[in-house]
Amino acid sequence: MTPPDLPSPAPDPCVINSAVYADGVRVAEVGIDDLQASLGDPGRFVWLGLFEPDADLLRNVQKQFHLHDLAVEDAFNAHQRPKLELYQDTLFVVLRTAQLVGADLGIEFGETHVFVGRNFIVSVRHGSMKSHVALRTRCESMPHLLSKGPGFVLYALLDFVVDQYFPIVDQMEEQLESLEEEIFGDHFSRDTTGRIYRLKRDLLAMKRAVSPLVDVCNRLMRFDSQLIPEDTRPYYRDVYDHTIRINEMIDTTRELLTTALEANLSLISVAQNEATKRLAAWAAIIAVPTAVAGIYGMNFRHMPELSWQYGYPFSLVVMVGACAGLYFGFKRTGWL
Repeated sequence: MTPPDLPSPAPDPCVINSAVYADGVRVAEVGIDDLQASLGDPGRFVWLGLFEPDADLLRNVQKQFHLHDLAVEDAFNAHQRPKLELYQDTLFVVLRTAQLVGADLGIEFGETHVFVGRNFIVSVRHGSMKSHVALRTRCESMPHLLSKGPGFVLYALLDFVVDQYFPIVDQMEEQLESLEEEIFGDHFSRDTTGRIYRLKRDLLAMKRAVSPLVDVCNRLMRFDSQLIPEDTRPYYRDVYDHTIRINEMIDTTRELLTTALEANLSLISVAQNEATKRLAAWAAIIAVPTAVAGIYGMNFRHMPELSWQYGYPFSLVVMVGACAGLYFGFKRTGWL
C-alpha cells in the first residue's frame, strides 16, 4: 500500500521572497536553508526579502551571509534613523518608508534595513507591507539594469522609498494652502492653530526621515567600493538630487508654516483687542445713565432739582444725549 503524500511545510510568513538572479533574470526560487549553496555560483546573486522576521530567522540569515552582529541587532530591533554603515565587505543601509493612509491621509512610517554584499542583498521590512509593493516586479522588468547586481537593487530601493515622499510633501503643501485661506479669509477659527501644530509635527517627522538620507545618498554616490559598481553611480546621483529637492521642499513648507502660525496668533490677538475695545466702549456708554440714575437714587431730602417740574425729562434727555454722543464718537474711532 502506497503511503499517503505528506503535506509540504507551510511557507514562513516572514519571508516575502527569496530568489536567485543571473544576468538580470530570475532563475530559481530558493529556501532559506539553501541560500549558501546559491552564493557559490559566479555571475549570480540572491535577493531575499523579509518582513519583521523573528530572532531565529535572522540568526539563520546572519550565519549564511556572515552578517555583523551589530547590524543584525539593528535590523531586529528597528527604530533606527536612516544611516549607512560598512561592516567589512557588507553594506548596511537603514531607510524610513512613509505613505498616506486612511480617510484623513495620515502618515504611516516604517523601516527598511538593507544588507548588500558582493552576490546578495537582504531587505528587512518593518511596518506596512504595502510600502514595497511592485518593487521587485519593476526591477525584474528591466533585466539589463538588474544584471548590474545588488548595487542596482539597492538603488531601486532608495529610489522607490524617495519617490514615496513626493505625494506626502505635496499633500502637506495643499494643507498649508488651505490653512492660509482660513487664516486670511472670512472663516477665521482658533481651531486653525491646532491644525498648524499637527502639520508642523508631521513635517518634523518627515524631516527626520529625509534629512539623514541626504548624507546616505551622497556617500553612496561617492563610495569607493566594489559593492557599488561604477556604472550605477549616475543612478545614485539621481536619487541624491531627488532627496535634496524633497529636503528643500520640507524646509520651505516649515518656514511658511511658521509664518502662518505667527500670522494666526497675531490675528487672534487683533480679534481679542477688537472685542476688548467694543466691551470698553459699551461699558463707557452704559456708565453715563448709571451714574445719573445713581446720583438721583441716593434718597437725600434736600437735593437740587428734586422739586423742579422738568427735572425728570431733563435727566432723561441728558442721559440719551450723552449716550448718543459717546456711541457716535466710538463709532467714528472704530471701537464700535
